[in-house]
Amino acid sequence: MAERSFTKEVQQLRMGAGETFTGEGILAITKALLESGVGYVGGYQGAPISHLMDVLADAEDILGELGVRFEANASEAAAGATLAASVHYPIRGAVTFKGPVGVNVASDALANLASSGVTGGAMVILGEDYGEGSSIMQERSHGFAMKSQIWLLDPRPNLPSIVDMVKQGFELSEASNTPVMLMVRIRACHVTGAFEASDNQRPTLSVADALANPQRNFERVVLPPYSYIHEQEKITKRLPAARAYIRDHGLNERFGPETGKVGLVIQGGMYNGVIRALQRLGLADISGQTAIPLYVMNVTYPVVPDEFLDFANGVSSLLIVEEGQPEFIEQAFSAELFRAGRTLPVHGKDVFPMAGEYTGAVMLDAITECLKLEAPELLPGPVRAPNAELPQIPDLTPIVPVRPPGFCTGCPERPIFAAMKLVEEDLGQHQISGDIGCNLFSALPPFEIGGQTMGYGLGPASNAAFSGGGEKRAISFLGDGGFWHNGLTSSIGNMVYNKSDAVAVIIDNYYSAATGGQDVLSSRADNASRSTNNSIADAVRGIGVKWVRELDDTYDVGKMRATLNEALTTPYDGPKVIIASSECMLNKQRRERPLRNAAIRDGRRVDVPRFGVDEDVCTGDHACMRLSGCPSLSLKTLDDPLRDDPVASIDHTCVGCGNCGEVADAAILCPSFYRADVVHNPSGLERWMADRRAGVRSWLQARRDRKRLSFSGATE
Repeated sequence: MAERSFTKEVQQLRMGAGETFTGEGILAITKALLESGVGYVGGYQGAPISHLMDVLADAEDILGELGVRFEANASEAAAGATLAASVHYPIRGAVTFKGPVGVNVASDALANLASSGVTGGAMVILGEDYGEGSSIMQERSHGFAMKSQIWLLDPRPNLPSIVDMVKQGFELSEASNTPVMLMVRIRACHVTGAFEASDNQRPTLSVADALANPQRNFERVVLPPYSYIHEQEKITKRLPAARAYIRDHGLNERFGPETGKVGLVIQGGMYNGVIRALQRLGLADISGQTAIPLYVMNVTYPVVPDEFLDFANGVSSLLIVEEGQPEFIEQAFSAELFRAGRTLPVHGKDVFPMAGEYTGAVMLDAITECLKLEAPELLPGPVRAPNAELPQIPDLTPIVPVRPPGFCTGCPERPIFAAMKLVEEDLGQHQISGDIGCNLFSALPPFEIGGQTMGYGLGPASNAAFSGGGEKRAISFLGDGGFWHNGLTSSIGNMVYNKSDAVAVIIDNYYSAATGGQDVLSSRADNASRSTNNSIADAVRGIGVKWVRELDDTYDVGKMRATLNEALTTPYDGPKVIIASSECMLNKQRRERPLRNAAIRDGRRVDVPRFGVDEDVCTGDHACMRLSGCPSLSLKTLDDPLRDDPVASIDHTCVGCGNCGEVADAAILCPSFYRADVVHNPSGLERWMADRRAGVRSWLQARRDRKRLSFSGATE
């Protein structure tokens, strides 16, 4: 159950020539794939490309009508290996996943694919979320593309450019027998626009046709001596062919005048930011007409030396706009200028920061600094002087608090870590590792559990050095998505093989929740085209785990605490696996809330649980917050001069999971939490009873008020 459905939007994929397609970047990419005659598509979800996988899944019927094979792969490695179909057969294939971590997972397959070379066009669509929108380590996919010689496309972030680059990417791949990467940043994935559609194309050769006529060529197998020949082919044949295609078909673009004091060389994905900065300086208009020569690299690897030098011949200095580090493009072009005997001043990371996202402010400041050095007369008067500065954005750091990510309201993982904190109160702190996914939020306050993460499904593996020989057992966490992705073999299998005396907690929330709620092998939902309801417990027992405990309600903090205690104190020497299962609350609410709202509209009786805190009972020590951290649990200052500290309070975002009460009970805190069921469309009897109760409460409150001391008539 993905977080967003594209059932309606995908109908636009049937559009033909002459029609105008309007939608998001991810929909445009899918349409471009169909117009390119793609034969198979696959991939693995992960921001910012998750919705592309959701679009493909919702469009599976349309893909089937065209004879296109679609597979939601078990990992990026499986997706990358799928492109092997294009090695021997003239079939166009595309896969998508998050980069660069997805590239890392798929690196073995991609490196072999790049060595073999391809016959049909092969494309990897990368969701590159470098910078503020990223949830991973700050790296670029550019380095991998250079290392394995895979051409890297970085189109301008508008729909016509993205669609054209998908089509040209397949042509480039086939012209040079090399796979390509199409990089789309988070803003490009979700940019909205329009383009003129073309007819969808059935693949020239379908995978079914290829199966009926198998092809072999042992020279494409990556084994000596052919692997050495592949390396030579990359340099002597594939690279020249790619550069010729890029140049002859104008994949890179030039804007503005032919000559100028300063020329800007920019990654295609940076185009919008550059134009916006030039607009603010009065050097470009809203339609993109610019007074500064621009060389826009929709293909950032390989560089085309003669094309670049032709641009450089018309300018007196260069500014290279390259987000991220190292400065691969700047180094490459500096080398080309040196070889050509040019002494042109080259600016880049001297005015731009070496690391970090190129936001609007960063872009404006860097371009301004370069123009001050090379062409100050182009700048508006207020910023032309050498020491002049643009208006500074105020530093809000002291005012705005840091807001790291955290568990959602009602998250079933929250009580697991509350139980873990209670266990550590009894047994002391333990060596704990987390994993990629929601569970990693446990490293942050209020839990502060876990100190490192090494990759998706590698939580237990990252604790391997601590898995035996000490007085305390190491504990590791991983989610069900990570378990099926890589954890079963690389983590649990490793524990079994090495007889690790450690504890692994597998958090089963029924979905690949952190990437948008897609199904995994153990999802409880019935999926017509995927195999679900596969048991995690059976899988771990199947590879040799003997000590397995299953909990089907993570909100039972007491039971969770007892199970963790057992795992950490049992005399059993060997891998211990706890499988803690409860449905992701976000997905549960997505499913149940529309049904509940419909029932209320239809006049049916519906109970909605809500929790609250009795202000008279709450002591104000806030221990419940330190063991819960739920966003709906906040502070409230009482209008009572005898109560100095604010008390706990539950706001309207509460989803009624009951975790706060469970934590209070397990930790023996004050009994201030209560549950109240909000009844929609009550029966006549319930209304009558509610009226009587309200009357009794009013009478009791009035009687209490009459007995209170009053000082209204007192005099000095």
